[in-house]
Amino acid sequence: MTAIDVGDGEDARDGLMTLVVTVVEILIDALEREAIRRMESGNLSDEEIERLGGQLATIEAEIDRLKADEGIDDGVDDLRGDLDGLVTDAIEQLHGEPRTVQQPGYSVFGGDSE
Repeated sequence: MTAIDVGDGEDARDGLMTLVVTVVEILIDALEREAIRRMESGNLSDEEIERLGGQLATIEAEIDRLKADEGIDDGVDDLRGDLDGLVTDAIEQLHGEPRTVQQPGYSVFGGDSE
């Protein structure tokens, strides 16, 4: 399993901010998917759809502003990629799907490489 390093000393603040913003972005993505599901099922009125869309857009704009102000855009993108990899690994393990493990000396051409 991959460890998530938020840094130490002066870097700890940026690392923690990156972690928090990344988690908030993931929650926003989940809220957007739920909103789309509800819209498609007809469970929301036009007013509710408009209000929800406006609220999500406002939150996303604030998150983007925060990332720019703090200079953590790249860190958030990197962490999201790392988390996506962890989730993919966990899903593969739950479903018992085979995974390719690349260890030192691994060759894409097959055979042993030493």
